Amino acid sequence: MENHVPFRLSVIMPVYNEQFTIIKVIRKILEQEGKPGISTIQLVIVDDGSTDGSREIIRQQAQLHSQIEVVFHEKNQGKTGAIRTGIDHADGEVIVFQDADLEYNPDDYSRLIRPIFEGNADVVFGSRFLVAEYRRVLYFWHSVLNFFLTNLSNILTDLTLTDMETCYKMFRAPLLKSLPIRSEGFGLEPELTSKIAKRNFRIYEVPISYKGRTYEEGKKITWKDGCWAIYYIMKYWLIDDCFKDSGGDVLHSMSLAPRFNRWMADVVRPFLGRKVLEIGAGTGNMTSRFLPRDEYIASEYDKHYLETLHSRFGHEGRAQIRNLDLNEPDHFKDLMETQDSVICLNVLEHIEDDMSALKRMYQTLNPGGNLIILVPQGPELFGSLDRAVGHFRRYTRADLEKKLIEAGFNVERIFDFNKPGVIGWFINGKLFGRTSLGKLPMKIYDHLVWLFKRIDTVLPWRGLSIIAIASKSIPASSEKNGNAHE
Repeated sequence: MENHVPFRLSVIMPVYNEQFTIIKVIRKILEQEGKPGISTIQLVIVDDGSTDGSREIIRQQAQLHSQIEVVFHEKNQGKTGAIRTGIDHADGEVIVFQDADLEYNPDDYSRLIRPIFEGNADVVFGSRFLVAEYRRVLYFWHSVLNFFLTNLSNILTDLTLTDMETCYKMFRAPLLKSLPIRSEGFGLEPELTSKIAKRNFRIYEVPISYKGRTYEEGKKITWKDGCWAIYYIMKYWLIDDCFKDSGGDVLHSMSLAPRFNRWMADVVRPFLGRKVLEIGAGTGNMTSRFLPRDEYIASEYDKHYLETLHSRFGHEGRAQIRNLDLNEPDHFKDLMETQDSVICLNVLEHIEDDMSALKRMYQTLNPGGNLIILVPQGPELFGSLDRAVGHFRRYTRADLEKKLIEAGFNVERIFDFNKPGVIGWFINGKLFGRTSLGKLPMKIYDHLVWLFKRIDTVLPWRGLSIIAIASKSIPASSEKNGNAHE
């Protein structure tokens, strides 16, 4: 998604006892307003319980500069706590972190923002170890520890970063705001790195200048912080906690099951036409398996998922990304009779008025077009997992067929899908009352898909889902005209 209009940049700066550097840093930050890629600056200063006079200086600076917003922590919460607070107050389209000392130079903002401005990146790391104009030479063992931590992180995230621990991380704001931040102290860097890797954000690195401090000059980080970093690298490799909402975590769990997604896609793909509208594309787990097409619209109403779709597919023009809500009739006005196929997978159960939603999808199709719809089956299976992801209901085959016919469709085929999944859904959602799908069970299930595909049609119970293929009738007048032309 290219953007040729400069961004409003929110700079989040945690402060703890930096009275000798704070004014210089503020001045340097505000000087970046109007630089390439930056329209305006919002500086969010979070004072994290300073006791050296920094608070008074910050208050004075806030009175002098309208771009400054100040939040005071009465109790020290560490850098991560201050960043978390700052994110809540940031209103820019792009967010960057800034230390309150003079180690990192705000003159690098334009360099950092360029890959985002040009539509190539979602996250940009400022690397102290790539070639830059200058870099202060300091502690060897710090460099060794940084190299070790970065490479340990790279091994577990499958990235090729040169500086995971850098302060300078710049984000598209909606994506950053969708990430939960749970760590404390100096766990921020490995936590964010792990989560943006799991979310498949487009990550770039650019070289930055670096003027490190000695301990005599006020440097605070120690070897203990390195030990905590190792802990957080391992923790967020093992834990999948990548979305603030549990529905997103379920979608992420599904992304860990490529064989299952391929199975579903293989079942659906034969019914797709050349012009396709996917309703409720989520994070694009299925979208990637249906491309390329003559025309493909991947739609969502959730702003965080829309940003993810733009990141994955929109920037290269592989798909049109649209904000569509099945609850909003106006969203579909310009789509009347424009699509050969509408895909609606695991969406209808989220809509309270599902009949109106089906009628909107009917109106979107060209005569002769197909609706491919998948819904959860079995009201008796409704449990904690359904509630966690916002399901209003689970369907029976008869109920879905009746509603499709009432909406105007001809039901061509209707069949069960994923009978083996009933066991896991019952155990997790009904028996144990869980609200998310675990990483290990999903991986085990995914590795057994080769078997489940073969036994799915012979198992004696109903499937976890129902798939229906429903068509829109061709008006009789059109058929006659077509025959006359022949």
